[in-house]
Formats: sequence, structure tokens, C-alpha cells
Amino acid sequence: MPRWHNDLEHQATWLESNQLSDFLTAPVQGSQNAFDVNFEAWQLEINHVLEAASAQSQRNYQISALVFISMIIVAAIYISSALWWTRKMIVQPLAIIGSHFDSIAAGNLARPIAVYGRNEITAIFASLKTMQQALRGTVSDVRKGSQEMHIGIAEIVAGNNDLSSRTEQQAASLAQTAASMEQLTATVGQNADNARQASELAKNAATTAQAGGVQVSTMTHTMQEIATSSQKIGDIISVIDGIAFQTNILALNAAVEAARAGEQGRGFAVVAGEVRNLASRSAQAAKEIKGLIEESVNRVQQGSKLVNNAAATMIDIVSSVTRVNDIMGEIASASEEQQRGIEQVAQAVSQMDQVTQQNASLVEEAAVATEQLANQADHLSSRVAVFTLEEHEVARHESAQLQIAPVVS
Repeated sequence: MPRWHNDLEHQATWLESNQLSDFLTAPVQGSQNAFDVNFEAWQLEINHVLEAASAQSQRNYQISALVFISMIIVAAIYISSALWWTRKMIVQPLAIIGSHFDSIAAGNLARPIAVYGRNEITAIFASLKTMQQALRGTVSDVRKGSQEMHIGIAEIVAGNNDLSSRTEQQAASLAQTAASMEQLTATVGQNADNARQASELAKNAATTAQAGGVQVSTMTHTMQEIATSSQKIGDIISVIDGIAFQTNILALNAAVEAARAGEQGRGFAVVAGEVRNLASRSAQAAKEIKGLIEESVNRVQQGSKLVNNAAATMIDIVSSVTRVNDIMGEIASASEEQQRGIEQVAQAVSQMDQVTQQNASLVEEAAVATEQLANQADHLSSRVAVFTLEEHEVARHESAQLQIAPVVS
């Protein structure tokens, strides 16, 4: 460790311990002189290093300038070669391609296109040749299509004329059909009105028959009540007959007792005789009334049977009238539906007539469109006639200019 370093450590220690007298009287000049000598030596060494680095930097700059100039010269040579190659391999072929496009635009599809080499420009020439052949085929097809179009247009014109005549005939037939449908609609409407009137009459008859059925039913019920009352009267007469018989027996017993009593029972015997006579007459009257009641009950039963038969007949009549009413209602409904159907048919015929008239208008429009189409076909034929499809020999200088070497990708 250098001496000056130790002296500095002693001075730092004295300062930390606050020994200022020792710090101020310490001998540090020798250490200062040694430090100055070492510092000057280090500065000389640094200057030598800087001078060497500056000389080296100057040499590197000169070398870089030479390299840069050499690169500029090489780049100029490369760019000149590239320009020459570009003109030879790209510009001239593109000029030839442009001339081919001009020929095609002028309508010349017969100029042959030479294809040499295997690079990208060659691919453009091949595609251009393919396009020329496709255009040639398209133009040929268009010419054939225009010829066939003329034939088809002539057939369309003939068909339109035929369709026009048939449309006129159809329009006349539809007019007659419409008139007939109007007459049929009127007839069916009258039938529907008659059916509605008949349905109303049938409804009235059904109502009347139902009322008669109700009355017959009421009468049947009344006859049954009469028969029941007659049976009750017969029962009452039977009771009266029994009472008269018992009264007669009692009168007979009273007469026997009066006879036994002799003179004292003579008056009672007379009364008993009279009672017996009255009982006999009551019994006879009860028999006669019973016979009349039985005859009345029999007649009421026969009348009830007749009324039941009449009620059954009225039920059948009401059912038949109701069925007739239903049938007449169905006939009226069917007539109304038929009327609506005929009206719809009439509307359809009217619409068909309108459609037929529209078809006639469309036929006329189609004739006009066909004429315009014929004009367009003529125009298309005239435009297609501009193109030349026959192949001819073209000057060989293009193939001489097109010496394209293959490029290695």
C-alpha cells in the first residue's frame, strides 16, 4: 500500500477523534509529491494511448473511404448490367406484348404469338396466346350464335304471329263464355231465391205441424185424464151398488123381524119394504150407470188409442216436415254456394279475359322486342365481323428479338 494512503488514513482518524493539532502538524508533503509524480506519469500514458487511437482511426477512415468508393463502382456496374438485362429481357418483350394487345384491340386475332423460354415473361406470352385462342373461339361461337339467333328470331316471329291469332280466338271464346256465365248466374240466382222461399214455406209448415203435434199431445193427455176419471166414477158406482145390496139385505132382515113382531111391526115392515124397493131401484140404476160408464171408458180408451195413433202420425209428420225443411235449407245453401261458385267462375272468366287481353298486349310487345332483338343481332354480327380469324405468317423479327434465356429461380 502506498505511503500517502497510510498518511491519509492517519489524518482521517485524527479528524474523527477531533485531534486537530496532530492533523495540522502531520507531514503530508512527501505523500503529495509522490502523488503528483504518479499522476503525471498516468497522464503521459493516457496521451500516448489517445495518439495511438487517433492514428488508428485515421487509418480506418481511409480504408472505409476506399471500400465505399469500390462499392459505388461495383453498384454502378451492377445497375448498368441490370438495366441492360431489364431492357433486353423485360422491356422489349413487354413492347411486343403491347403490340399484340393493340392487334387484338384492332380485331386481329390471326396474328400468331411466339412463345420461347421458360421464365415469367414466357408465361405471359403463353397466357396471351391462350387468351387469343379463347377470344378466337368466343368470336367464332358468337358468329355461330348470331346466325342461330337470326333463325330463332324468325321462328319466334312466326310463333308470335300464331300466338296472336290464337289469343284473339281465345278472347272471342272467353267473351262468349262470359256472356253464358252471366245468364247462368242469373238463372242460379233465381233458383236460389226460389229455394229460399221454399225453405221459408217448409219452416212455416214445420212450425204448424209442431203446433198440431203439441195440441194432439194435449188432447191425448186430456183423454187419459177422462179415462182415469171414468174409472174413478166406475169405482164409485161399484161402491154405491154394494151399499144398495147391503141396504136391500138390511131391509129384508127388517121385514123378517117386522113379520115376527106381528101387528106391532106392520108399519116398520111397510117402511122396510119401501127401503127395499128403493135399494133395488138404486142397485138397478147403479148397474145401468156402471154399464154406461164402462161403455164410456171403452170408447174413451178407443179414442185414446186413436189419439195416440194421431199423435204418432203427427210426430211422423213433424219429423218429415222437419226433414223437408232441412233438405230445403240444404238446397238453399247449395244454391247459394252454387251461385257463389258460378260468380267466382264468372270472375275467373273475366280475369282470364283480362289476362288474354294482357297476353295480346304482351304478344305485341314481344313482336316489338323480337324486332329489336333482330336489330341487336344484326349489330352484333356487324361488330363480330370486325375480327379476323384466319391465320397468316407474321414477320420473324419478333422471334429474333425475343431471345429470352431461362431464369433460374
